[in-house]
Amino acid sequence: MPTPKKGARLGGSPAHQKLILSNLAAQLIEHRGLTTTEAKAKMLRPYVEKLITKAKRGDQHARRTVMKKIPNKGIVAILFEELVPAMDSERAGGYTRLIRVGNRKGDNAPLMRIELVMEKVEKKAVVKAAEKTAEKAAEAKAVAAEAEEAAEAAAERAEEAREDGDLAMANEAEEVAAEAGKAEDAAEQAADEK
Repeated sequence: MPTPKKGARLGGSPAHQKLILSNLAAQLIEHRGLTTTEAKAKMLRPYVEKLITKAKRGDQHARRTVMKKIPNKGIVAILFEELVPAMDSERAGGYTRLIRVGNRKGDNAPLMRIELVMEKVEKKAVVKAAEKTAEKAAEAKAVAAEAEEAAEAAAERAEEAREDGDLAMANEAEEVAAEAGKAEDAAEQAADEK
């Protein structure tokens, strides 16, 4: 004999709990989201995720297995023919999300919204883009630092040339310092934009 589940059942008996989960799963598949109590939502999540995982296989055996849990051909057809093809094929689990929505007015029971996640998985692309941006910013900062050093060196040469009395050399060094300053400003602006 199987070991009974510990804790309270949703409706009293095991058969009633199976019916409740079956009906909630059918409504979730049909409407792509529903609001229910926290206990029901938390029990529904793994139930539906296993059904979606089976439906991703798409074969006849998977369809019959899902029909055992949800005995409604229309809902099973929606799951296999509309929902699963619309979901991201790279998503390996995490097909639902739970959102707390406060408490019920009558008995103050905590409510949760459970929804199907239909968005594409873009985590890898976002991380790669962030890494590229960080690399470009680091390069821009390095260029800005080099330009700053060049500007300081040119300014020092201009002062030395003035002290020595070579005005042509001082003017030339000041022009180089001005160009280096402009390059530094452009590099800093590019670093700030990234």
